[in-house]
Amino acid sequence: MGAENVRQILQAEHRLVVVQWPASVRTILGSDTLSNVHGTQHKNKKKAILKAFSREALENYVPVIQEEVRAAVTDWLRSEAGVLVYPETRRLMFRIAMRILLGFEPEQTKTDEQELVEAFEEMIKNLFSLPIDVPFSGLYRGLKARNLIHAKIEENIKKKIEHCADEGKHRDALQLLIENSRKKEERLSMQEIKESATELLFGGHETTASTATSLVMFLALHSDALRKIRQELREKGLLGIQSQEKRLSVELLEQLKYTGCVIKETLRMNPPVPGGFRVALKTFELNGYQIPKGWNVIYSICDTHDAAHQFPDKQEFRPERFLAEAPADSSRFSYIPFGGGARRCVGKEFAKVLLRIFLVELTTRCNWTLLNGPPTMKTGPTVYPVDHLPTRFSSYAGY
Repeated sequence: MGAENVRQILQAEHRLVVVQWPASVRTILGSDTLSNVHGTQHKNKKKAILKAFSREALENYVPVIQEEVRAAVTDWLRSEAGVLVYPETRRLMFRIAMRILLGFEPEQTKTDEQELVEAFEEMIKNLFSLPIDVPFSGLYRGLKARNLIHAKIEENIKKKIEHCADEGKHRDALQLLIENSRKKEERLSMQEIKESATELLFGGHETTASTATSLVMFLALHSDALRKIRQELREKGLLGIQSQEKRLSVELLEQLKYTGCVIKETLRMNPPVPGGFRVALKTFELNGYQIPKGWNVIYSICDTHDAAHQFPDKQEFRPERFLAEAPADSSRFSYIPFGGGARRCVGKEFAKVLLRIFLVELTTRCNWTLLNGPPTMKTGPTVYPVDHLPTRFSSYAGY
């Protein structure tokens, strides 16, 4: 842990260390996914996927995200008994990922959602298991769930190959992967495309669901931060009589500085992914200790945030701390919710847009109360509340 140690690890990719997830993760997600490939293969695959998160692409995603979030919030407001926020946000983020990243049509999303959600939950539950593929083992159940997901994705891939994207119509991440494969001499196999799509679906909803849940929790516990978000939204014309007429855009979302600080502070205190795995390519020294070749190196995002001297009163929820400009030197590794170096999260900008839209819709339409008070948080594999955060929502007038 610690910024300097983390900097040495994250900037030494392919030189001193290389990413290596546990065998069960590589087996279930696939050894040729972005998170598991190296060198030129990683660089080329990352370049293709980043096209799906360009500014132009993000602009096309905004209305779809807003539509899905608004529908979810409407359902939450209808529940008098309250809702379990964590499973609800997982379903919401899963629907968004299905439509935006894999190009499922809205009706198709509704039809396949329940089956895919259950399969994903089973796959994720067994992601970190003993690498023994025998009936009823964790790996066996994880692979069985993965195969169901692959079958659904393959149906969608075949449709996309048969009906090329219309000119002028936004292309989802899966479409871009297929098109990029066709342009290269080494075409991706159906298995490789399915593995990449599964990885996108996993990365595109698990972490954002974790953070969205933490946002609901922190804002319920810190009413002053909620008040300041609403004040900012009112100043931007997103709260009040005229707010329904104002369309969201990436540019407008970027102007919500305090709202962005709330997201950053939430990611500081509750990073959705606790850390990362590397393996030493050769023996090297780190913080006075010798790391032998072949040893596993695990860096902690949570502990690095806690140890950072840039964050005084680290146990306090203070979004204002991020209003100052981020440091340009090595101390920037004191804050790494999206990782860093060559392995920085490819969906970082997508997550920022999605979470801002989530907060706009939530705070302009709802008040809410945690039914069990502050929850205990657990990791598996992302951070979540043990009680799933039971919460009662009520309408907010907005004036």
